[in-house]
Amino acid sequence: MSSVTVMVERNVRLSSRNFEALLTSVMLPILILVLFVYLFGGAIQTGTAEYVDYALPGVLLLCTGFVSALTATRVSEDLQQGIVDRFRSLDVGGAAILGGHVAGSMLRNAVSVTLLIAAALLIGFRPSATPLEWLAVIGVLALFIFAISWAAAVFGLLAKTPEGAAGFQFFVMFLPYPSSAFVPVETMPTWLHGFAENQPATPVIETVRGLLMGTPIGASAALAVAWCVGISVTAIVVAALLFRRRVG
Repeated sequence: MSSVTVMVERNVRLSSRNFEALLTSVMLPILILVLFVYLFGGAIQTGTAEYVDYALPGVLLLCTGFVSALTATRVSEDLQQGIVDRFRSLDVGGAAILGGHVAGSMLRNAVSVTLLIAAALLIGFRPSATPLEWLAVIGVLALFIFAISWAAAVFGLLAKTPEGAAGFQFFVMFLPYPSSAFVPVETMPTWLHGFAENQPATPVIETVRGLLMGTPIGASAALAVAWCVGISVTAIVVAALLFRRRVG
């Protein structure tokens, strides 16, 4: 069995044992979706028949970002507890250790996203996507999860404590709000409009929304892929350098 497989299995077991974190990562996005749909949906004009159809892509990014950001805490805990040194003595490389955390993040996200979409269907979400468009949605979300998970690994390597690493979750959860997640970008103040249009969450959300609901995507798909690939490559390189610096 390869080192990467062992690390992935370890992270899956750790996730299953931390029931509170798993429950929070599932329930929080569902509660946010219900909150926006039933409390604010009637007051927000988006041009779609149902607000849940408009809001779900943004909540999906909230969900995946929150779950992916847990990687920062997991990496920091491993470093603080000395488990990384034990792995290194067994000739387990840094790529396997960090890759195991990222793979575990993607598996956790698969569960969370499935449950969130199921909850959305129960409250009125009605997508028009074809099977191929659903596959494209999965691909875009997987790219985003991969990118944020590696960025979280970098933050976990930089943080001195797991508590400090947990701050990355707040940053990632904030990112979708100044975007097209819950209101059209055109309705935002001028000073916020530029940031909302040129940050990574907006093209990912617009791409997922367009695929699910049949709305125009334009250049959003290419921008979403470019952002995710750029973040991933940068984070992987930086993580490798930081891991070597911290562990040796």
